[in-house]
Order: sequence, then C-alpha cells, then structure tokens
Amino acid sequence: MALKCGIVGLPNVGKSTLFNCLSNAKAQAANFPFCTIEPNVGVITVPDNRLAELEEIVKPEKVQPTIIEIVDIAGLVKGAHKGEGLGNKFLANIRETDAIIHVLRCFDDDNIVHVDGSVDPIRDKEVIDFELQLKDLETVESKIKALHRTAKSGDKEIGRQYDFCLKLKAALEAGQSARTVEITNESEEKVASEMQLLTIKPVLYLCNVDEGSAKNGNAYVEKVREAVASEKAEVLVIGTKIESDIAEFDSFEEREMFLEELGLEEAGVNRLIRSAYKLLNLQTYFTAGVKEVRAWTIPIGATAPQAAGVIHTDFEKGFIRAEVMKYGDFIELRSENAVKEAGKMKVEGKAYVVEDGDIMHFRFNV
Repeated sequence: MALKCGIVGLPNVGKSTLFNCLSNAKAQAANFPFCTIEPNVGVITVPDNRLAELEEIVKPEKVQPTIIEIVDIAGLVKGAHKGEGLGNKFLANIRETDAIIHVLRCFDDDNIVHVDGSVDPIRDKEVIDFELQLKDLETVESKIKALHRTAKSGDKEIGRQYDFCLKLKAALEAGQSARTVEITNESEEKVASEMQLLTIKPVLYLCNVDEGSAKNGNAYVEKVREAVASEKAEVLVIGTKIESDIAEFDSFEEREMFLEELGLEEAGVNRLIRSAYKLLNLQTYFTAGVKEVRAWTIPIGATAPQAAGVIHTDFEKGFIRAEVMKYGDFIELRSENAVKEAGKMKVEGKAYVVEDGDIMHFRFNV
C-alpha cells in the first residue's frame, strides 16, 4: 500500500523548498530515489537500513523498498472553501491524500517576505484550518439534513450517525478540526468515512526553522506544540534550508559529514517519512528471496492474511499459513536454513498479528 501525503502551507513558508529537497533525493540516503509523476507529484522510497542488511545476506537480483507519494498542493487563498483562487482543486487534492504535512514558518528572515507581513505560525495554521473546517462544515450540514428524517424513525444505526454528525458540527463551528472528535463505534466510523472530511485526516505539523534551531527548536515551535496539543497530531522540526544544502551533495558520505558538523544524526526528510508512518499507524514487513528482497507496508495490527493480501488479493483469499522469521534472528544467524535449524522459524495461522520487521513466506491455495 502506497502512502500518499499532501504538503500544504501558505506562500514563503518553505513548502516548495521541502518538495524540491525530496525531488533531489540522491543525497538524502544511500537508497532513496525519487521520480516525478506530474510537476507537483513525486514518489519517494522509504529509507530503511534493514533492507541493506537483508541485501547483504540474501544477495537478491533486486531490492524493492516501499514508497510514499508526495503531493505539493498549491492554490490556497482565503475563500478557498467557496472555490476562490484554485480552491476547488486545492480541496480536491487534499481529499485524495491519506495524511497532510502542514508546513509552518518558524524562522525570522527579513529577506523572505511573509504573505501577511510578519512571522506567526499559529495565525498561518489557522488560515488553512479555517478554510478546511468551513468546507467540512458544509459537508456535515448536508449529511445532517439527509439523516434527519430517517433518524426520527427510530433506526438506531442512523441515530448514532446523526448524533455523531451533530458532534462534528459543534466542533467545526467552534473552530476545531474533525480529528478532535473521538470516533467510538462502527456507525460513527462508517459515516465519517462516507463524508471524506478534510480535517479528519491525520496531520503532521512541520516547523520549518533556521539552522541554529534545527536540533532543539525555538519559541515558535513551542507555540505550535501548545496550539496542537489536543489534535493528536505529530510535530516535526526541520530546517528546509539545511535539507536544501544536503541535496547539493553528490554522495551519501558527504551528506553524513555535513550532518555531523551540524550535530544532526540524519536528514530531516528521513524523520519526516518515519513520522508519517507513525501518524498513520503503519509498519513494515519483508519478503526475502534470491529474486527479490522487498519491503511491504501494512497497518499496525494487521493479521497474516491481511499482510499477504498486500502482495496479491489471491494470497489473502487462499491463505493457508505464514512462515515467519524475526528480523533480528535472521541477521544474527545469516540464513533461512540456520533460522530453521535453531527452531526460530515459526509457522503461523490466520490469527497471527504481524510485527514490524517480520520476514514472511506465505502458503496459499486458490
């Protein structure tokens, strides 16, 4: 399953710089390619050092990392919810994403003029939130009207959906995003999914800081953290200027030396992708053979048949069993046969819940 993240933000906050850093990803990690689908859409592989370890042992014909699709969403102006500017396209693009990366300017620089004349990440956040909340409010009010008559008939399922929509309406009218309203049952989950609300999507607030604040943040970042505390959102601190400088290096080794000089352990875009995974409760399992070593993305809590279904739906339908090795055991013992001989190859059935890093072979019949 490919994860699709949309980058949003006001002009001159560093949104395009971040996207350009991703597009020049040859220096971001040892195995971190990027390709452009459209001018504002790219596909980037997920950095995972475990793949390199598996490749060294298995020596496959090819290695296939898992991927993330990044969309640089442009066109927001005040009134976007009414279709002003590129509003309709902007909102449609967000609707198609799994998660939102909201870039906020958290640095001072007199040479980069802010669209509103001063640096205030909370104000910037509220501008975009306001447009998305108003669009969601339209959607929720329309749904309430559709459910109103049926809810009076005594249908419990519809009644629960109706009550949930009223909670959403109250939150949105109070200037809160839909993600702040807890989903407590399947009825609420069903109606939320049907409405495809914009502000119910998980969001990662990316605080774009100056070089001196890249390691520990600054006062702007602290304000952002306080402002989003109730949203169940991730907050990530990145200096896009630093990321831009990293992208200029031709080799992985040069990049590592540059980061070391700044006192940073790794490139911010690596942390960005891992944070996106955490945000969506995703994890990785592997298949490993001489033809291919490959990483697969699944939700945390997925069962073995569900994991198999990511490879092909027939694998899930005809699932018989899974042969499972733990990544640590495989790295330590250096071969599949050695893992088997040590009694650490487990045979698991349909109820097995996959763990991050599992190396799996599936047996199925269709």
